[in-house]
Amino acid sequence: MVQSSVRGKGTRPRAGHAGELGWDDSLYDKNGDAAQDGDDGPPAEPHGQGGQGGGRRGGVEGHPRRRRRVLRWSATVLAVVILGTAGAGYLYYQHLNDNIKKDDLNIGNAKDRAAESKPNAAGQTPLNILLIGSDARDTAENQQLGGARDTFGGPPNGDVQMLVHLSADRTNMSVVSLPRDTLLKIPECTDPKTQHVYPELTRAMVNSSLGRGGPGCTVATWEKLTDIHIDHFIMVDFSGVVSMADAIGGVPVCVDKNIFSHTSSGHGSGLKLKAGTTYVKGTQALQWLRTRYGFEDGSDIARTKAQHQYMSAMVRQLRENATLSNPNKLRKLAETATAALTVDKGLGTVANLYDLSTELKKVPTERITMTTMPYEYAGERVVPKPGDADKLFRLVREDIALDGKDTPKKKTTPAPAAAPTDSDDKIAVQVQNGTRTSESGPVSGRASTVAGLLVGKGFTEAQADSSTVLSEDKTVIRYPSADLKGDAERVAKALGIPTSSVQKSTDVSGVTLVVGADWTSGTTYKVPKEDNKTPTTANVLNGADKKCMTVDPAYTW
Repeated sequence: MVQSSVRGKGTRPRAGHAGELGWDDSLYDKNGDAAQDGDDGPPAEPHGQGGQGGGRRGGVEGHPRRRRRVLRWSATVLAVVILGTAGAGYLYYQHLNDNIKKDDLNIGNAKDRAAESKPNAAGQTPLNILLIGSDARDTAENQQLGGARDTFGGPPNGDVQMLVHLSADRTNMSVVSLPRDTLLKIPECTDPKTQHVYPELTRAMVNSSLGRGGPGCTVATWEKLTDIHIDHFIMVDFSGVVSMADAIGGVPVCVDKNIFSHTSSGHGSGLKLKAGTTYVKGTQALQWLRTRYGFEDGSDIARTKAQHQYMSAMVRQLRENATLSNPNKLRKLAETATAALTVDKGLGTVANLYDLSTELKKVPTERITMTTMPYEYAGERVVPKPGDADKLFRLVREDIALDGKDTPKKKTTPAPAAAPTDSDDKIAVQVQNGTRTSESGPVSGRASTVAGLLVGKGFTEAQADSSTVLSEDKTVIRYPSADLKGDAERVAKALGIPTSSVQKSTDVSGVTLVVGADWTSGTTYKVPKEDNKTPTTANVLNGADKKCMTVDPAYTW
């Protein structure tokens, strides 16, 4: 067997996970009618209504007395290897490997990469996988499914982006979605195929990162935003979603009223379902994932919630109901799963994908927590919500379960401090005022006060930056490159600031101290009690939650 290169012990956002993504709602070329069921879909749930695209009828094929072992799709990918002789199995295994499309993991500047995740006291390491949904109109099938003929062959957008964090001890999983219209700084990226260099953008929609050299630029953008090291990515396009949904037999979704996502001007995904639970598959699954008009307030945030519900339902469906005992179905699923994906080179074999699936399925469904990055509006777009977004990223970065059910972690010996580059009197420090909050303005003079405090402690090169006022919940010290880490830690030690508040950031040009809302008075910094509760603004959804999506009455029928 080929040795896996998946970090930790492997990972697994099965191909199905990548298929749990959705895209923008540009004009949909279909007539809006729901796709019809195939003959081999799953049975309807007891309370389902079987609407369009169909709840399963009959309920016999999926459930009878199965005494043979249940095979989840993630385990079946490798099973094809032993269907024939050793030689034939090996050839087919190589064929499946060749199906998988591969791309570079991170095409930003190497110096901007987030530090690798640290192992816990038991030596276990977390895994971070970025799921990307591409809206590329690069094939006839993707063009037909996506509409918008004028964009055929143009740069793709990454309209769905979800970070899957698998805890080091494999007891829980956190998922963080980023709204597609989030305005962010997008780093410089180099196209690995053409070597074209895309310059840094100071404020652009995050979904445009995919068109700047490929998924590696989206990974670089996430790392710059979150300071979370991303180990792998999995990307799927329109046709991949359709083929995967067909291959697994459909995913149960629920709406509280009949829905038809269609406007008089022709916008909408075309999704048409009856109230209750329906197993969506093929084109109809894509419609669900793209629907904005018709869910709740019609925002991209509501669409993200629908994508989370689809993802949760798919996990439950695969674990509870999916069986593949027919070799032909098994072979079809293996073909579909491998052909649907684009992954980084570290996941580019069936063996590595299988290792990934093995690790992910260790997490109980009820320990999967879906969230959306806390945001606030900036015109018609959104930006990360100060404080709350940073807190959510910190919890993931520090491997803290978002469901609040972590077992107490063993204390680890802190890493030794880095050596400063020079004596205190030669360390340049810029001090900024970050005491502004959403409820109150900045506390006047804090940057000058703390700069003076540093000068009194021997940091004579410390200066206040009175031109900049920021919003930081916690006092933080940032440094731009590894050679200045020791200087930043030396400043932190002098002021009694914990090293956990010393962060690498390419947003600064030198050691920069931002006085946060936790230090609004006095000259002695008091370390605040750590609050590890997931922000309520993260729109938390538990993986075991089976709630129905709320339908806007204007889109019911």
